[in-house]
Amino acid sequence: MAEKIDFSTVNFLVVDKNPLSAELVRDILVMLGTQIIRIARTTDRALQFLRSEEIDVIITEYLTEPENGIEFVDRMRNGIDSPDRQIPIIMLTANSEPAIVAGARDAGVSEFLTKPFNVEGLYRRLVSVIARPRSYVNSEDYFGPDRRRRQAPYEGPDRRSGS
Repeated sequence: MAEKIDFSTVNFLVVDKNPLSAELVRDILVMLGTQIIRIARTTDRALQFLRSEEIDVIITEYLTEPENGIEFVDRMRNGIDSPDRQIPIIMLTANSEPAIVAGARDAGVSEFLTKPFNVEGLYRRLVSVIARPRSYVNSEDYFGPDRRRRQAPYEGPDRRSGS
């Protein structure tokens, strides 16, 4: 764990219908020094928290109700009722099929972590969204964190401007 973050100043929302899974994430966040952690069993309850409290990071499961995690992320990024379109969102799930990972990425998830996971893996995702957040892209078809992980040199005719 190379980078140090003061987690006591970061407010988390964990969205997971499984109480044991949500409590495990909560326990890890407490161990890291987090003081404010809200747990929502449904995406509707998550939106209530987001509208009434200051939340800095969302950690959501894919298997949520009434919307699944991808639908929830899409609603956060593109819904007219979204309380914060740029909030960092980590999807933490055992559902790691390529279609789900791609769907989460395309909906605008900031980071993806599969279960079973370890503290180091979660910590690295947290550092990524808190200390090294990616810039946001707003295009006709997508709003969310830049999906490119590495900068590859390209000088072809369709190169985007570097502004």
